[in-house]
Amino acid sequence: MIMSEPVPIVDSNTPGGMLEGDLVKHARRGDLEAYDELVKRYQQRIYATVYHMTSNHEDANDIAQDAFIKAYSALKSFKGGSTFYTWLYRIAVNKTINFLKQRKNKHHFSLNDLDFNTENNPDLVALISDKTPVREVGLTELQKKLNEALMKLSEPHRMVVVLHDVQGQSHEEIAEIMNCNIGTVRSRLFYARQQLQGYLSEYAKLA
Repeated sequence: MIMSEPVPIVDSNTPGGMLEGDLVKHARRGDLEAYDELVKRYQQRIYATVYHMTSNHEDANDIAQDAFIKAYSALKSFKGGSTFYTWLYRIAVNKTINFLKQRKNKHHFSLNDLDFNTENNPDLVALISDKTPVREVGLTELQKKLNEALMKLSEPHRMVVVLHDVQGQSHEEIAEIMNCNIGTVRSRLFYARQQLQGYLSEYAKLA
C-alpha cells in the first residue's frame, strides 16, 4: 500500500492560519503578532511597488515601512469598505506620490540604482531591518532603458503601469487604490504604454 505524506494542518487560531479580516480584527485590539503577519503577507508587493516608483532602494524601504506604521496607527479608522490590502496600498501610493513631489528638483536619480526586476530579489524586501539592501549588479542596457523610460512618465501614469503591468493588479483594484474610476485607469494605462513604446522605439533606432 502506498502511504501518502501527511497533510500539514493549518491552525486558524494562529496568525499564520488566519484570514485577513481576522488578522485585522486582532490587530485593531493591539495584537502586534497579528499585525506582523499582515506585514509579512504584503511587504514584498508594497516594497516592489514603491521601488518601481522611486528607483531607490533606501527610499523604498523607508516609504514602505512608513506606510505599515501609518496603517497600524490608523487601524481604528479602517471601516472595512475595502480589503485591508487595498487600503494599505492606497496609503503606500499616497506616501510615494507625496515623496516624489518633494523630491522633484532636489535629487537626480542614477541609472546605476535601477533594476526593473527588483521584486524578484528576496534580499530587498526585508522591511523590518536596519540593513541596507545590496543592489543587484550587472544590469543590461535594455533594463536601464526600460527604467529610464518608466521614470519619464508622470507619477499617476507610472503608478498605473507599476500596479497593472508589474504587480498584476486589476483595473478595479487600481481604481480603488488610486481613488479614481476604471475609465481613468484604462486611459492612463493606454497613454502610459504609448509613451513607453515611443521612448523604447527611439532607443531601438539608436541601438
